[in-house]
Amino acid sequence: MTLRIGIAGITGRMGQLLSEEAAASGALVAGGIGRSGDAEALFAASDVVIDFTNALTAERHAELAARSGKPLVLGSSGLSAAQEAAVAEAARTVPVVYAANFAPGVTLLFALAERMAAALPPEQYDAEIVEMHHRQKVDAPSGTAIALGRAVARGRGQTLEEVGMESGRNGHTAPRGTGPIGFAALRGGQVVGEHTLLFAAGSEHIALTHRSFDRRVYATGAVRAAHWAVGQPPALYDMKHVLGMG
Repeated sequence: MTLRIGIAGITGRMGQLLSEEAAASGALVAGGIGRSGDAEALFAASDVVIDFTNALTAERHAELAARSGKPLVLGSSGLSAAQEAAVAEAARTVPVVYAANFAPGVTLLFALAERMAAALPPEQYDAEIVEMHHRQKVDAPSGTAIALGRAVARGRGQTLEEVGMESGRNGHTAPRGTGPIGFAALRGGQVVGEHTLLFAAGSEHIALTHRSFDRRVYATGAVRAAHWAVGQPPALYDMKHVLGMG
């Protein structure tokens, strides 16, 4: 039976790529909505919905996924704690794949970051994350940068909230603290996405960098996640589960 994929955000740049990749995967695009549209009808017509809209609609779409019993693949960034809690609540009823970044390489970057953070003590190695995106991006740091910070904190046996974030350094600042993770966000041109994690010690620096050159890599990953999600038990998943790393 042909998988029916619904696309929330179909009128945007990612929406077109998602439509193309869904068709290339052998699935049927059951429909789509843009900034407006009948989201309830979209879930009813689909076997799984991919949502690349924005944080403001994430909670509503999560609730519709749970109500309709349809899996959700969520790629919106900049969600608040309350919005993430709503997504987690929906995942008690249906499978939800929620990822800050659907590129397979970024998923591997998160895994490497966690392992390296576990091996490099914060008293000796400061962790700094630098990201750059196109000039239209409105949230900073990016969702991927924050997820990278969470991976570093996990490797050090803490949460990002416990470790702390340092960002927006400007003017005469105090010396860098020991332990917090530094973030710097750059915006300009049409950069698809670049993320660098730097571990800096007195005697060495180690850097991990991922660069996306085409947004299609996110669409390909999201469609892969949509195929994978159908038939999974209710839970909150991310791309490491889709790639068999969970």
